[in-house]
Amino acid sequence: MAVANSAEDRAVHSADRELTITRVFDAPRELCFKAWTDPEHLVNWWGPRGYTLPEHTMDFRPGGAYRFRMRPPEGRDVWWYGVYREIVPPERLVWTCSIDDADGKPISSETLLTLTFEQLGGKTKLTLRQAVFDSVANRDSHNNGWSDALDRLASLLANMT
Repeated sequence: MAVANSAEDRAVHSADRELTITRVFDAPRELCFKAWTDPEHLVNWWGPRGYTLPEHTMDFRPGGAYRFRMRPPEGRDVWWYGVYREIVPPERLVWTCSIDDADGKPISSETLLTLTFEQLGGKTKLTLRQAVFDSVANRDSHNNGWSDALDRLASLLANMT
């Protein structure tokens, strides 16, 4: 019987629990970066369609913590929280992400979110990488949520430029 825990098997298994999304925004890199890092802008687009961000704290510095209360249309809050690991304006953001339901039960174990912002003329190429998810289903759920949120971000940026 083959061993399922070889380094190669583990690499393939974790690769299917990673998410990478690339999106080009019609806005300068500095503005895109600001939309991710300024709570005044973040509250206007964070989360899937229909979600709001009624409460947030951000200690925006390497080692600083953040905590966001997201409210879906049906009203059952979820909490995003973690620690900023790397901040390189306006090029790169890295932070940990964990999500709990309103009762404090984990929805998603800790992942690492890495964003890179690449200037393309007057546009910005954003690459979002989040890993390693505890399941493929959780990865897919985040893919849907991020796709909605990035659509909302694109609308916000169009109104900011």
